[in-house]
Amino acid sequence: MRLTCPHFPDGFNVRQIPSRECCVLMMIVLLWPAGSNAAPPGTKSPTTDYTIVVTGGELLKGVYADGHTHFLTRTLAPLGLRCIGSMSVDDQPNDIKEALRFATDRTDLVFVTGGLGPTDSDRTRQTLASFTGITLREHPDVVGELERRYKTPREKLSSGLRRQTLVPSEGTYLSNPHGTAVGLVFETADSVIVALPGPPRELQPMVRDALVKYLDQRFELRPAGCSLTLRFVGIGQSRIQQTLKAQVLLPPATVPSSQFNRGRVDFTFSLPDDTPGNREKLQKLKRQILHHLSDYVYATDKSSLEDHIVRLLESRGQTLTIAEVGSGGSLTSGLSSAIGAEDVLSGAFVAPTEEKLRTLLGVPDDEPTANTSSAQAAEQLAAAAASLAGRQWICAIGKAQQDESGSHFVHVAVRSPNARTETARIRLRTDDTRHARLVTQLLDHLRRQLN
Repeated sequence: MRLTCPHFPDGFNVRQIPSRECCVLMMIVLLWPAGSNAAPPGTKSPTTDYTIVVTGGELLKGVYADGHTHFLTRTLAPLGLRCIGSMSVDDQPNDIKEALRFATDRTDLVFVTGGLGPTDSDRTRQTLASFTGITLREHPDVVGELERRYKTPREKLSSGLRRQTLVPSEGTYLSNPHGTAVGLVFETADSVIVALPGPPRELQPMVRDALVKYLDQRFELRPAGCSLTLRFVGIGQSRIQQTLKAQVLLPPATVPSSQFNRGRVDFTFSLPDDTPGNREKLQKLKRQILHHLSDYVYATDKSSLEDHIVRLLESRGQTLTIAEVGSGGSLTSGLSSAIGAEDVLSGAFVAPTEEKLRTLLGVPDDEPTANTSSAQAAEQLAAAAASLAGRQWICAIGKAQQDESGSHFVHVAVRSPNARTETARIRLRTDDTRHARLVTQLLDHLRRQLN
């Protein structure tokens, strides 16, 4: 088989490549962006470009998707850093080394995610030490942090935890307040390789709080142009694009891009230079778009839809109680992660059936339920929650049902502090995104009531 890519315009014969290296190389070729401006093999890019190596056999088996590339590229792009490619490889040392050879031949900066944990299968630390020729040493500050966290003297820490105290002798480490695996920075004469922990709850705060500061000092980052991001809900990408094409005039040199996730759409508009004139152009563009689509825009910054709901409640000085069946507790889980949620989320009742939820809410057994529609049942749940929570916002989600056409749905009832209740029927998807999409629709319905 002969494959081609921007770096091998004449192609190459995979039969001439050993099987293990072939697997890694084929994956890189398939994922590498066509038309990339990356430097050709054997040369270095003069710009602050980087590559990403995501490790983990589970990724290659489809157990879960790679979210690290999305997070890193979105976080680092405004700082003037450009990703020229990302690859996913098995967490075997030889596979990681092959990916690193490919990556470091093209960029001076490489990010590797995963494999820093305490188990024997976490091999990234030792693999990077072997690849770079940089020795590892136990750092007293990292040891001290583990002693404080586990209230255990260092000599009694497990061998797996002690392994996590090893950091590069040439480079530095990035602290991890949310876990035991610190980030590792290997600095060689030709490249910087940064190893980040795999769990998103650890990686993302580390990138924002520690990595960005290190990169700014090491590479003297400068913002790459200026940009405007509008976050939409309750409307599809195609309809937004149609409206932009028909109603909005983009300034010359504007580069639009979009991202769709869980029923939410982000549109970003970028200009190449960060000047007062370009910033004003983007503000004018924002006003144009809001004139036509303001009902669907929930944020013009990085705030999530959950954050937006919390801020709406905070601005009113009000709180929210949730009672859910068909959403399985996912609405409560989503809102609980928002900044400031503890101040506005007063409580939640979650049960697998409406009958059990009624019991949790203290609804008398003799209250009639026969011949009650699903919309009325959701209203009754909201009223019962209000009788316990008092004069505040209530969101009640009834059980998942199927209509005569085969469509799945739930009814949601949102009750305001003045006892006004708005009920809506929300269609359910039947794929793996079911709960995530439902949470988005529930939050959008709640957003419209709060507005």
